[in-house]
Amino acid sequence: MIPAIETRALRKTFQDPERGRVEAVRGLDLQCHRGEIFGLLGPNGAGKTTTLRILAGILGATSGEARIDGVDVTVDSLEVRRRIGFLSANTGLYPRLTARETLEYFARLHGLEGEALTRAVEKVIAAFDIAPFQDGRCEGLSTGQRQRVSIARAVLHDPPVLILDEPTTGLDILASSDMIDFIESRRAEGTCVLFSTHILSEAERLCDRIGIIHQGRMLAAGSLAELRERTGAEWLEEVFRRLVEEAAA
Repeated sequence: MIPAIETRALRKTFQDPERGRVEAVRGLDLQCHRGEIFGLLGPNGAGKTTTLRILAGILGATSGEARIDGVDVTVDSLEVRRRIGFLSANTGLYPRLTARETLEYFARLHGLEGEALTRAVEKVIAAFDIAPFQDGRCEGLSTGQRQRVSIARAVLHDPPVLILDEPTTGLDILASSDMIDFIESRRAEGTCVLFSTHILSEAERLCDRIGIIHQGRMLAAGSLAELRERTGAEWLEEVFRRLVEEAAA
C-alpha cells in the first residue's frame, strides 16, 4: 500500500543573516497512512512547521523526497494540492469576504462549479455549524468562528490527506474541543491526518502514532505504547525528555 504521506532523507537548509547556515530539517524519514492520525511533537525550532510546509508545497526541500499519495511534491505540486487540506494557526481569511463567500471562492479554486460547488459548501456549513454567521464578514468573526471557516475551507474538496500545523493554537476551550473532535472524526473517514502540536494531551488522546522531532531529526516514531516501552517512561513529556537526552548522549 502506498503511504498517504512519505518523506525520505528530507532536508531543508536556510541561510540566516545572523546564524549563517541553518539546517531546519536533517534527513527526515516519515510515513503516514490512510485512516491514521500521526502527531509530530517537538519544541519550537525542531523543524515541524518546515516539514509540514514542504509537504504542503509551500516550501521547497533542499534535498530528499516528499510524496503525497505517491505524488512527488516537487514534480506535481498542483496535484498534491488537490489531495491535501492544509491548515495552520496563521491561516488567513480575506477580511471583506463573508464566511460563505470565502468557501465559495475556495471551492472554485478547487475546480468545483454549479451544483457540485453548492453541495460542497452546504455540506461544510452544516458540518461546522457556520450557518448562524455565514453572511458575516470574516473581519468581524470571533477567533473560534474564523477557525471553523478555515477548517471548512481546508476540507471542502474532501481531500484524502490533512496537514495541520498546531491547529488549536489561540483557540478557547470550546473551540479547541471542537477541533479535536473534528480531527478524531477523520480517522473513521479513512483520512490521513498529520498534525503538529505542543499540547501533549492532544497527542495522547488522538494519535495512532507519534513522531518525536528535535533539531530537525526524527528521534523516534511509533505508538505511545511503543515509545513507552522504548524509553521506560510513562508520561509523554518524560518520553520526549528521555529521547532528547539519549540523542544528546
